Amino acid sequence: MNRLWVRLTLAFGLVTLVGMGTVAVLTDWQAGEHFRQYVIQQVRLSDADLADALSTYYQKTGSWKNVSTVMENYSGNRAAGQFRGRPPALLIDTNSVVLYDEHNELVGQTLPPEAQQNTLPVVANNQTVAYLVLPTFGRTGAPEGGELIFISRLRYTLLIAAGLAGGLSLVLGFVVSRTLSAPLARLGAAARTFGARDWKHRIPEKGTKEVVEAARAFNEMAVSLEQAETLRRTLMADIAHELRTPLTVLQGNLRAMLDGVYPLERGEVATLYDETRLLGRLVDDLRELALAEAGQLTLNVQPTDLRGLLATTVDNFSVAAESKEVRLDLEVPRSLPWVRIDVDRIRQVLFNLLGNALRYTPQGGHITVSALAADGAVRVAVSDNGEGVMPEDLPHVFDRFYRGDHVAHMEGSTGLGLAISKAWVAAMGGAVGAESTLGQGSRFWFTLPSV
Repeated sequence: MNRLWVRLTLAFGLVTLVGMGTVAVLTDWQAGEHFRQYVIQQVRLSDADLADALSTYYQKTGSWKNVSTVMENYSGNRAAGQFRGRPPALLIDTNSVVLYDEHNELVGQTLPPEAQQNTLPVVANNQTVAYLVLPTFGRTGAPEGGELIFISRLRYTLLIAAGLAGGLSLVLGFVVSRTLSAPLARLGAAARTFGARDWKHRIPEKGTKEVVEAARAFNEMAVSLEQAETLRRTLMADIAHELRTPLTVLQGNLRAMLDGVYPLERGEVATLYDETRLLGRLVDDLRELALAEAGQLTLNVQPTDLRGLLATTVDNFSVAAESKEVRLDLEVPRSLPWVRIDVDRIRQVLFNLLGNALRYTPQGGHITVSALAADGAVRVAVSDNGEGVMPEDLPHVFDRFYRGDHVAHMEGSTGLGLAISKAWVAAMGGAVGAESTLGQGSRFWFTLPSV
């Protein structure tokens, strides 16, 4: 019972039965009511016809002699099925004397007033010449005889129709419910497959619009999970690789010192110390990145004059740029709005971007740091005319441990600078991006909300 298709099937059947029951009750009531009105109308018409026949007879004969022929003819027609109910059995004159009695028991007697509750006047030559005494039995429209059979058959037909409709609804409900629940079953099976770490499984995108949207959403989630799993494995491999190099150097040098191959001198100790510093920076960068992505990074955000920060940073890099014979320019409008930032971390973001630009800009090249206010934010860009980034590598430049095949890492770099920069900027409500044309240079930018 606790299956969706079973519940849907029973719901279809119940709704159909309730609907058919309601229709049957209303149909039976309406049919009975209209049939009763029809019967009453037919009785009244037959009584009026009899009164007209008696009036014609009186006008022709001028008396009520042999009036029984008219009344008996009426009884014969009623018996033949032309009229319904018991015929008027009494005809009285204007003095209440019985002129005709079906059973010939009251002829010549005066009919008491209490027996004249339902009468119909017989008019001849514009005056009442007699009265038909009409019995109340059979004149309320209540079904009798064949009418009862007709109504019973109608009810029986409605009952059969309701049963057939209920059975058909159960069959159709079963088919429809299984069709509707099948996508959910496929979704559940796919979820269990993903639970078993089969990241390649996808759901066919077919069916109704809602089913297609659900399948598409699941497949998009599956792609994201597969990419996340791939990134996780890549990250673990990259971290292991980054840790292995300095650890190998440390272990090899220490073993050489212990074996007496290398003398225990300050120069050798300084080399080992540099390797430990690289390990420390790698661990610190990973911790910063994890905190930022988890939303737990502590920021010292305050209104800041970004123009001054950019000018100071460019000045700090001017000596390095001159030593490499690279021109470094700053293009910032005087009316640049202030921004709400953590100064130390944005300074580090600028250091990362400028460091990469200097690293890949050839001698005699040109680097430009620019800023522009638009749409409630300030957009900062670092552009160079260096070698550029391969198109297939461009979407991944902000990934952890990114290495383009045509790029060699700067000595001492952890490969996390751009990833950390992206996380810091995002934590301050901004965004990052990169544009590049191979052989013509690159443009890295980030936005910060203005005050």
